[in-house]
Amino acid sequence: MNGSTPTPARTTRQRTEVTALLQEVNDFLTAQQLHGLLRERGAKVGLTTVYRTLQRMVETGEVDATRTPDGEQLFRQCSRSRHHHHLVCRMCGRTVEIEGPAMERWTEKVADQHGYTDIAHTLEIFGTCSACAR
Repeated sequence: MNGSTPTPARTTRQRTEVTALLQEVNDFLTAQQLHGLLRERGAKVGLTTVYRTLQRMVETGEVDATRTPDGEQLFRQCSRSRHHHHLVCRMCGRTVEIEGPAMERWTEKVADQHGYTDIAHTLEIFGTCSACAR
């Protein structure tokens, strides 16, 4: 790999359908959940195609992906206006975008202490939202 960002894949009907759905949902969802929602809408798209489409969108930075503590991969289209982190309900997937200035300062300090530059990081905090806790 040369470190450059891959170019977006060609636009297909399936990619358009996945993109439209991701623009409507606010929470991280599994590929299976997204596939189910697409099928409910009458989309004729296979689960393998959904996985491939999501993976390509992650590679091009169009979609954020995270893993639950048990290793399941989740996907979400996030705002691109600023760097942020996520607070994710491990029961329903409800997601809140959060900023973490203290985390940003700590990350920069640790990287500097060890002579690292051009750093990047992600942070997902998993818990139970108030609705699921009831």
